[in-house]
Amino acid sequence: MIASIHNARIKHLRQLLTQSKQRKIHQAFVIEGVHLLQMALQNHYSIQQVFVPQSQIHDAELSGCLKQLASECIEIVEDSIISKMTDLTHGVSVIAQIQMPTLPDLPNQQDCVVLETIQDPGNLGTILRTAAATGIRHIVLNNCCADVFSPKVLRAGMGAHFLLHIYQNIDLVDFLQNFSGCLNVTTLHHASMNSLYHLDLTQTNAWVFGNEGAGVSPSILKLIDYGVHIPMMGKTESLNVAMAATVCLFEQQRQRIF
Repeated sequence: MIASIHNARIKHLRQLLTQSKQRKIHQAFVIEGVHLLQMALQNHYSIQQVFVPQSQIHDAELSGCLKQLASECIEIVEDSIISKMTDLTHGVSVIAQIQMPTLPDLPNQQDCVVLETIQDPGNLGTILRTAAATGIRHIVLNNCCADVFSPKVLRAGMGAHFLLHIYQNIDLVDFLQNFSGCLNVTTLHHASMNSLYHLDLTQTNAWVFGNEGAGVSPSILKLIDYGVHIPMMGKTESLNVAMAATVCLFEQQRQRIF
């Protein structure tokens, strides 16, 4: 049983939790809680190491997960060590180190969500969760977005990461120039403004959502097919980017269902 915060594996785990650079170098990320561990296993992600709090050794739900793993990748850890690892953990919970997946080629003929400089982890995680809920598989991000595998984004995503192909550090202009579907962006100012509810969204779409403050950059606005306006009855001028994405993606799903 690991009983020291200075243990080499604990130090490495802490680096992965707190440093984006280390996640990129080692191509690994860290999840917290039984729910995310279950999602990782169900979707056949490679589990490198699992750190189990001493007090949860006999937890029935967790035991079901551990039975699917090789014993050598399971470490028992004193509760006090787990509680010191991150301020994101409510109480004491299992922590697992996961290998980042190998991705297929970028999708140029399939629905996708394109994110430009989304910096709030909560917004980013919510958009991922919405995309997964509306059947979109591909997420494309530029290099100025928040780290999609940070603990805060993983928590906000609630397991959506394991249902998506997530492409980071992509040149969005180059990607969109080669995309064969329709390019839509939510914006308040564009020559081609269309109500969301007047668009035919049954075709293949790339939905572009921009930075919380600045919106989508001019270089991308030049490429789009439709500037999309979400009609609002109240006096609010705009929606939070995660809420705007939710409205648009669920309207697309509604049209396709009915």
